[in-house]
Amino acid sequence: MAAMAIFGARHPSPLGELFLAGTEGQLLGVWFEHHRHTDKTMPKDVVEDSGVPALTHAADWLDRYFDGERPDPGELSLAPAGSEFRRSVWALLADVPYGETTTYGALAKQAAARLGRQSMSSQAVGGAVGHNPVSIIVPCHRVVGADGSLTGYSGGMAAKIWLLRHEGVDFSSLSVPTTGTAL
Repeated sequence: MAAMAIFGARHPSPLGELFLAGTEGQLLGVWFEHHRHTDKTMPKDVVEDSGVPALTHAADWLDRYFDGERPDPGELSLAPAGSEFRRSVWALLADVPYGETTTYGALAKQAAARLGRQSMSSQAVGGAVGHNPVSIIVPCHRVVGADGSLTGYSGGMAAKIWLLRHEGVDFSSLSVPTTGTAL
């Protein structure tokens, strides 16, 4: 059986060039130019072709988002590669409303409930959030620390701040770290 072809396309955005990857019908990911964890989340052997339906739909979604619309992630057929646990956390991320934030702890409680467990490690959830391959569309930028700190973002702190401001998030209870590895 032949391997399924994976296609990629570069797409301009106010945050710099994004790289989209997918099959004919499913989006696998959206990465920033200097994205952390790219080596672990981006597919290998990608054939560049911006005309693939999954990529044109994603590009249109992103353009509408950057134009101030609120497109629903459910409009796209998403197929991010990851463990069952990571995919369950990404599903929770997709439900975080536009213009709002949540915490790693809140996501951990939700993940534990979905898995029928008493509790879940916020650090484990943080690892899943940090390895989300569908940036912006699956809004990992909306996750903050329990104390309101913006913590890290695989697309870079400047991109996280820009995305939250673009969505009109109230920054009065949020803080931007001055040191750390994900700035």
